[in-house]
Amino acid sequence: MTLFDLPDFDNHESVTAFTDPETGLKSIIAVHDTTLGPACGGTRMWPYADAAAALTDALRLSKGMSYKNAMAELPLGGGKAVIIGDARSHKSDALMRAHGRRVDSLNGVYITAMDVGMDQHDMEVIATVTRHVSGYAQPGKTGGDPSPMTALGVFTGIKATVAFALGTSDLKGLRVAVQGVGNVGFEAARMLKEAGAILTIADVNESNRKRAEEKLGARVVATETIHAEDVDVYAPCALGAVLNDTTIPQIKARVVAGGANNQLQRPHHGYRVLDRGILYAPDYVINGGGIIRVCGQIYGWSDDQIRAKTERIGVTLTEVFTRAKAEGKPTHEIADAIARSRIAAAKAKKRAA
Repeated sequence: MTLFDLPDFDNHESVTAFTDPETGLKSIIAVHDTTLGPACGGTRMWPYADAAAALTDALRLSKGMSYKNAMAELPLGGGKAVIIGDARSHKSDALMRAHGRRVDSLNGVYITAMDVGMDQHDMEVIATVTRHVSGYAQPGKTGGDPSPMTALGVFTGIKATVAFALGTSDLKGLRVAVQGVGNVGFEAARMLKEAGAILTIADVNESNRKRAEEKLGARVVATETIHAEDVDVYAPCALGAVLNDTTIPQIKARVVAGGANNQLQRPHHGYRVLDRGILYAPDYVINGGGIIRVCGQIYGWSDDQIRAKTERIGVTLTEVFTRAKAEGKPTHEIADAIARSRIAAAKAKKRAA
């Protein structure tokens, strides 16, 4: 089977593998589409089982970024970088510089930012060898760490999804199960707590669990079973593929809305969710706040402009839900269709110019 035959290959404009024996760098940069602007998406460092798993992630995530940016109405295309390795033990400044040089070799077609396994320091190191990096604190520029804005978008999106599914804008007493309380999940959970929600959380990291338990009064459960908690909202905010053949029949929540990428293990699982009467907020719509902040830094938007655009995520989700209900289709299909139509319209405009 060739790259072009893989189920997650979607006519990507380019897929490039990089190595650097001196630092141990093994990475893939996937550029899905640049119709709307330069491809933008974070670098993820993860101990993938093998190169095939890393490639699958890069292909899926880069396509998701194309759709995410289109749905957020940003002048950006979709791309993603993945580095094979454990960030806790394999990461070094030398490796980050090697990765930055690979990003730079694409001449601005791809702009990187933070993702899983990366932090502010890594971005600063990458920025010493390429200017095609954003989404971290830079003196004199708006934006910075995208996590708080991602969390705001998730919180805004949960409110919109609950309003549509449950008919209430009041979150007081709402039972929410947050899977993953790292930077995004914890901040979203904090806002939910302030709005009166009752929190159940799970996280593989003990310090994250303790922080949520002590500061938010959250009940802690196992990561393997949190999806099946008797709650109103299940909010996946860790890694993807949490909506699958095993979990979907066990979900008791009427709403699934969280910050994790690629929550549906496969597209057909969106139909399973619909059949269960669960309203699903498409992940790349609800978690768009981070890339909005990154885009704002690239183009010099004010903090107020970035926040206002992020708060429109609820409006966009309501449009998706309304159309999905009218057409009797899963919400992810409607969001995909809207994103594709926006990209197609931009392509047609370019051709006509």
